Amino acid sequence: MTPNPSPSPRILITASLALLLGACAARPPEPPLKVALPLHYAHAGQGWTPLQSAAAMPAGPWWGVFDDPVLSALEARVASHNQSLAAQLAAYEQAEAAIAQAQAAYFPTLSAGASATRSKSASASNSVAQPGRIFNSLSTSVTASWAPDLWGKVRLQVQAGEASAEASAATLRFTQLSLQGTLAQSYLQLRTVDAQVRLAQDTVAAYTRALQLTENRYRAGVDTAAGVAQARTQLLQAQTSATDLGVTRVQLQNAIAVLVGQAPGDFTLPAVNALPGVPAIPPGIPVQLLQRRPDLAAAAAQVQAANAQIGVAQTAWLPNLTLSAQGGSQATRLAELFTAPSLFWSIGPSLAATLFDGGLRRAQLASSKAAYRQTVANYRQDVLTALQQVQDNLAAQSILAQEAQQQAAVVQAAAVSLRLAENQYKAGIAPYLNVITAQTTATSARNAELTLLNRRYAASVALIQALGGGWGPTGQTAIGPLPAAAAGD
Repeated sequence: MTPNPSPSPRILITASLALLLGACAARPPEPPLKVALPLHYAHAGQGWTPLQSAAAMPAGPWWGVFDDPVLSALEARVASHNQSLAAQLAAYEQAEAAIAQAQAAYFPTLSAGASATRSKSASASNSVAQPGRIFNSLSTSVTASWAPDLWGKVRLQVQAGEASAEASAATLRFTQLSLQGTLAQSYLQLRTVDAQVRLAQDTVAAYTRALQLTENRYRAGVDTAAGVAQARTQLLQAQTSATDLGVTRVQLQNAIAVLVGQAPGDFTLPAVNALPGVPAIPPGIPVQLLQRRPDLAAAAAQVQAANAQIGVAQTAWLPNLTLSAQGGSQATRLAELFTAPSLFWSIGPSLAATLFDGGLRRAQLASSKAAYRQTVANYRQDVLTALQQVQDNLAAQSILAQEAQQQAAVVQAAAVSLRLAENQYKAGIAPYLNVITAQTTATSARNAELTLLNRRYAASVALIQALGGGWGPTGQTAIGPLPAAAAGD
């Protein structure tokens, strides 16, 4: 038996050179991302720390601060039935699959093939030994190839894919938090509209009684026809306002239906008399809560992905080494296909490098670095925007709470003024116009109080969103679990 020939010196030199150059594998050159932050919120006391990742923050139902079981049930349906969230979940699953695609480059590829042909040469041909002969050609082959990750290109591509998947997961959470916040604001506004409807109904009832009183006084000769007309006009205007509130309520109810993944025509939300309370904001909100913001986590992950792509672009200047092997058999008859004389094989490395590309690689590297700078700027801008949103809504909460106390005093004073005007009218010492003015003022004051309450609701939800899901360390303060699968699976 003839011994196998030893590898040629050229092959050994090529492989050794490739392994030596592997120590020069490309690496992301940029330093870790750092952002300078202020020491404290202007409306929340001290407690600022450097921003970190949001990945390990606890989860829980932040909407529990409103203590409304209907809202809690609706929020649970967002996670399981909202189609926008289902679409974002599918995008996250694509990002996870992309990691597996990148990791596949670590391993060799193996392929097999077989062919069988029957052919006849030309009878008049002088280029073949036996013109006009009919012959068969049978072959099988197995091919294996592997490109070792000498320069770290595959590793960097995997890192970029993992960072992109992390960004997609954070975007999924951000979408979830945004939908939860939109639902909460729509629901709380609907409850405010319900309170306005009750106020309008009470106002219509009061104006109806006032019209009856004015008509009785007119028939008794105590009042005038002008007073009756004024009372009737006032009643009709109140009825119109009460009817108009129905449009707003239907629109809010339909918006909630879409958020929970249900057709608006099949969804109803009965009115309730109780209004949820406005959650109290604790003093000294710590900056650690800002770490929960999913959009900041997504932006930070995008920076890491762009950083890895710089290293990928740098590997374009390095040669590509491929180790390949092929074996098989070839014969003209099936009985001979797998005999020793029909077997063939080949094995060896190949090295390829681009010598000139017209500046393509340089442009690609410049593009990667510019993309990295873009993600860094986006991240820093997102941090500043997050700080602004927290500060805006902390200020809104503080100012609106003070305004609510002032408005409560206005409502009380308007109620006293209305009672005095009604008593004076009944006593015949003041015209009905005074009653109309006092009633309008009292109704406007109560409507303003409800509008202010809705603004406080909105500021509370916006602050919770700005903090990434609330202001406490655990429990009622975070987004909640991610959906397990897209709706309809």
